[in-house]
Formats: sequence, C-alpha cells, structure tokens
Amino acid sequence: MSDERKAALEAWERDVLGPQVRKNPERQAAFTTSSGLPVERVYTGAHQLGFDEARDLGLPGAYPFTRGVQPTMFRGRHWTMRQYAGFGGADETNQRFRYLLEKGQTGLSVAFDLPTQMGLDPDDPLSAGEVGRVGVSIATLADMEALLAGIPLDQVSTSMTINATAPVLLAMYMVVAEKQGVPAKALRGTVQNDVLKEYIARGTYIYPPKPSMRLITDVFAFAAAEVPKWNPISISGYHLREAGATASEEIGLTLADAVAYVEAALAAGLPIDRFAPNLSFFFSCHNNLLEEVAKFRAARRLWARLMKERFGAKDERSMMLRFHTQTSGVTLTAQQPENNLIRVAFQALAAALGGTQSLHTNSWDEAHALPTEKAALLALRTQQIVGYESGVADTIDPLAGSYLVESWTDRLEAEARAIVEKIDGLGGAVAAIERRVPQQMIADSSYRYQLEIERGERVIVGLNKFQEKPKPIEMFRLDPETEARQKERLARVKAERDGQAAARALAGLTSAARDTDNLMPYILNAVRAEASVGEISGALREVFGTYREGGQP
Repeated sequence: MSDERKAALEAWERDVLGPQVRKNPERQAAFTTSSGLPVERVYTGAHQLGFDEARDLGLPGAYPFTRGVQPTMFRGRHWTMRQYAGFGGADETNQRFRYLLEKGQTGLSVAFDLPTQMGLDPDDPLSAGEVGRVGVSIATLADMEALLAGIPLDQVSTSMTINATAPVLLAMYMVVAEKQGVPAKALRGTVQNDVLKEYIARGTYIYPPKPSMRLITDVFAFAAAEVPKWNPISISGYHLREAGATASEEIGLTLADAVAYVEAALAAGLPIDRFAPNLSFFFSCHNNLLEEVAKFRAARRLWARLMKERFGAKDERSMMLRFHTQTSGVTLTAQQPENNLIRVAFQALAAALGGTQSLHTNSWDEAHALPTEKAALLALRTQQIVGYESGVADTIDPLAGSYLVESWTDRLEAEARAIVEKIDGLGGAVAAIERRVPQQMIADSSYRYQLEIERGERVIVGLNKFQEKPKPIEMFRLDPETEARQKERLARVKAERDGQAAARALAGLTSAARDTDNLMPYILNAVRAEASVGEISGALREVFGTYREGGQP
C-alpha cells in the first residue's frame, strides 16, 4: 500500500470510524464466516499485497482457471441443471425424472438406496427396512431398464451418486444404452466412484482401500478407452463439508484424495493426460455467499497448480477443475422449513457466481422427508431464476477484483495447500485415513460450529433465534409395498434368466479379481448375464474381503 493510501486509511479510522464506534459500538467484537475465517471491517488494496493479476487471476478458460474453465462460461450455455432424485422402485423414480425433464431439467442425477450402495440385494436380511428409503432400489438390469425407460441416453447427461458399487451401476447403464442402440462413446455422465471420502465421512464402503483403489483405476482406464465422454469419478468434498469440514478443509481434503487417485492411476500405468481431463469434482455450497464464491475459485486455482507443477500435466484440460455443486442439506432446518427456500436460493447464487458446471438445488422440505413433487419443482425453478433472471450468468466471474473475494481466494488456497501438504507428510490420503486424521479434523470443526450455535454466537434463523410454533407440512410418503415389490422383481429375474450363464460370469469375475486384469469387462459380462448387484459384489467380496472401521479387513 502506498504511503498516501495508508495515510488516508489511518485518517478514516481516526476521524470517521472512531467517533462512530465510540458512539454506537459494532454488534459483536469479532466477525467470522461459518468456517471461522476472520472477516475484516473493510477490505482494501492492503489485503492484496503480492497479488499478481496475470499469475493469480488470469482470464476465463486459461491457466490457472481462477475465473472459470470455459472462455465463455454461462454466456455460452448455462450450467447443467440437475435435480438429485431417487426413491422407492425404478418405476416411481422414472416418473419423477420424466416430470423434471419436462419442466426444464437438463441432466439426470440418481440417488440410490443404501442396499444398492452397499452391494446388497433387496432380499438380503441386512436390507430390511432400507429398500428404496433414501434413494432408488437398483438390484438388476431390469431395474435399470425401468429406471431409464423412455429417456434417450444419447441426449441426456446422467450423474450417479454411487461409490463402492460404481463399476456395477456404470456397467448396467452401458448395457441399457446398448439395448437402446446408443454406443458407449456417445454416453455422457458421471459416476461418483469416490471411496476415500466414504472412509472419512459417509461409511458406504465395502472393500478395503487397496482393492477399492484398484476398482477405481480400472474404471479410469476402461472409461478412457470405451466411454470417453464419461467422467469416471466425481471427487467429493460435499460429504466432508456436510460432516462439518470448513471451506478450506473441504478443498484441502478433497484435493488430497484427488492426489491419491492420480497417483494410483499413474502407478497403474495410465498417462496423466489420458485420464486427468475426465476427472470431476463435487462440492457443497453453504450460506456464506462470499466465502463460497472464494472457495470455488481457490479450488480451481490450486488444482491447476498441483496438476501442472506436481504431476507435469501438459494438456490444459488436465488442469481444469470441473465441478458439480449441491446446495447444503445440513443447513436446512426442520424449524420454519419454508426459510430453506431462501437459503437454497442464496446457495445457488453462490454456485453460479463461483462458476459451477452443474448444480442441484435442495428442496425446502428435505429436513423432514424426501421432497414432494411440488417442492422439487420449486427447487428447479430456483436454479432457472438464478440463471435466466438474476443477470449473474451474463458476465464471467463478476466478483473478480473484489478486495474481499480476492483476499479470501488467496487465503483459502493457502490453507487448503497446507492441508494437502499435511496429508502428504502422513504418507498420503489412505495412510492419513487409517490414522483417522481427516476424520478428527472434521470432527473438531463440526464441534466448534455446533458450540457456536448452542451458545447463540451464530444465528440460525428459526432455530436459535426468531423461533415460532411448529406447523404441520405436507410430506412425501414412500409406498410401504416397495420392498416387497423389489423382492418379487429380483426373484422373477433370477427365475427367468439363464442361471448357468450368470454363474459362469460370476465365477469369471472372481477369478479375474485374483489376477490383475481390468475388472470392468468381467462386470459387464455379469450384468449382461443378469447377475444382480448383490451377486456381483459378493463375487468380489470373496477375493477382496470387507473393510471394518479402524482399517482391519
């Protein structure tokens, strides 16, 4: 800062600010974001010392991609508007998908129930009471055909939030496309396929880390060769943030996991610029609008620098952090749930300002139950209003140059880089997870945030301030016969298929798992033979075993 500007600031603090604060003190002694980032009274050029516009900001579609990964961003086309949906059986979810597509949704996003995520069929005793509860139940190729009935797979992009069983669900999707006459090379979409964050924050893992990483890199290699428009992973910070991570922890831990996936793929012999252009990411968006915008910008810049400087990527597409955003489920309140409409709108705005590639907006009633059709439509309309009416999509990175946003972008990048380096020092993401370092980091941040709410230091409207008497709301009701119907469909498939062909395909998969072949072709064979998700996962369990908390198989 020049002497002249410094003198002007000091004069303002003495002559303008000082008398006002003495007369009317500020409403609290210190201000912080929801992540604990200090918020200064005012931001000036003094907060950007050392900032180099060419080095740190650049231009849209150019390294280091701070301002976005496309040269035109939303002036070319809007982000993909996805609504995450899935419940009951495949037929019910198909109806919801087709309804949302008719209302202007531009991509599918599939939620699967817990048995599907855990590699269990509906008739498994462990599935009792969970079939179709938190997502759609998909056990067989027949289920996947029903889920996608009437949806042209060469015209839509599909995101599947599935991890441990991602190779199986991708194979099912591909076989349905074959039956539609759609070649694999025309398919567009994403499987989440991020098991490391399951060990940290969610728990829907099946196998130990080493075979899980093998499955992930097998999908990388297979997708690069056979499904080139498909993103073989969506490296997820969303679930880390929902578990309590701060903004910088969300970036740092997510990119540390990404580093582990890149290193595993390189160790498997895949060239960096063959698979890295199809890596994608998934972030949460919370209520502090400016912090979230800075977070997305910092994540893009740090990833670009890691890929170029650490891994020597030459293809600029390998350096582009492309990401999906979901508004934050954990910020939704059951108290005064209509307030969630406003929360989601601000979060969607932040995602747009931050340059997301696709977006899901939560429904206002999700703190109570799965969303009703009306609530899901309002969530979609929220995206459409932000995209078409707010004006923020008409120019690229509209908050660039803001003293605050640039300062926070720098700070979040530096904090996230320090986390990546800490994980590196522990031997990488897998070793850190086994030592429970990311888990403890998130738990500590979650505890701090919860204490702030309970003490009233952080206001949540309707929860700890401005309370009202609860009012009944209309809620979604799941058909209680779903589980029985799914068991019947599974039994029918097993009775009508060629049982010997299914058994041969499963035996082939188990044998391949003991060797080093890419497992995706064997999984595809099992799907074509109509083996179920539970059977395919069971064939792999025979070789890989299962993972237990604490790192012991």
